Amino acid sequence: MEEELSNLIKVWLTVFISLCYCYTTSKIVSKGLQRLVLLLPIVCLFLYLPLNLSSVTFTGLTAFFIAWLANFKLLLFAFDKGPLASSDHHHSLGIFVALACLPIKIQQNKPPLKKPEESEYRECQTPSKSYVNGHNKENPSVKTPDKGRVSLLNYAIKAVLLALVIKVYDYIDYIHPKVMWILYCFHIYFFLELVLAVMAALARVLLGLELEPQFNEPLLSSSLQDFWGKRWNLMVTNILRPSVYEPTLNLFKNFLGREWASIPAVMATFMVSALMHELVFYYLGRLMPNWKITAFFVLHGLCLTVEIVLKKAVAGRFQLPRLISRALTVVFVFSTCFWLFLPQLLRFHANVKMFEECAAVSAFLRNIIQSFTH
Repeated sequence: MEEELSNLIKVWLTVFISLCYCYTTSKIVSKGLQRLVLLLPIVCLFLYLPLNLSSVTFTGLTAFFIAWLANFKLLLFAFDKGPLASSDHHHSLGIFVALACLPIKIQQNKPPLKKPEESEYRECQTPSKSYVNGHNKENPSVKTPDKGRVSLLNYAIKAVLLALVIKVYDYIDYIHPKVMWILYCFHIYFFLELVLAVMAALARVLLGLELEPQFNEPLLSSSLQDFWGKRWNLMVTNILRPSVYEPTLNLFKNFLGREWASIPAVMATFMVSALMHELVFYYLGRLMPNWKITAFFVLHGLCLTVEIVLKKAVAGRFQLPRLISRALTVVFVFSTCFWLFLPQLLRFHANVKMFEECAAVSAFLRNIIQSFTH
């Protein structure tokens, strides 16, 4: 554990120094190809850094934060786009580094209300806000929580539930494997949401920023569009939209028209997400991909595309009751997760490694406490 913590410190110190270089570069070199060339070595370095870690927790978080999110932010930043180039905020070095390496997004001021006809047009014509890991605030069917107020009770309940799930692992020999898979799914969800909430809270306290939430009760999703677009891991949403979805949409709308150009844009977005998940899983297990993760995201992309087409066809004339649509969505997400996604985590025994890491952390903390008490 001591060696892994030492490697973790070295990795994140390297990240900090690299981002200071990126910040300085942006002050000297204007946006465009020249800035991209200067940032590409850092992108390559960030792809290498997770390989210096071995624990599932540290490797997974570093790969997600740095190899995926930070790299996409830097590529967008090369052309003065994305969260690092926001014109609404004059980023200091501290804010720049935090936005680059943490899964956070500064809360934007709410735009003025649109005319009804304009809102309807954007709802039908801009699936990036509704259909593709997007955060559409114009859809009245989902109430967006007040982003300035974090529900401490909500997080406390999920922390307790996560602790209970981990405690249940002590009785793993007496529990059916399929039940354990359900517990693993809840473990991943609770863990991700709590970690991202802690990161956001630290950034809020240290930088004094109001940040957007990264999850919005995904178990209440009423469709795949709702799940991927407005509820699950919204930081990825905010990165994939300008880096993949919008360029693909602009490319195909000249051939297919804006309405149908959303179809290849959706599939391209899910394909890039699939490849980045394959990369993260490689960091975790050091095993060559068998492309089951890609199949998972391609399947969801295809099904979400079918949803888009059907909604355009019925144009609001038919809608399933919310209770039924929620049940169908949750069943589909869980079943495909059991079929294609979760087995890839168990392929390199992530669950066993996770148990061992929890025990190692507990022993490490006990030793520290004992050293202070004696």
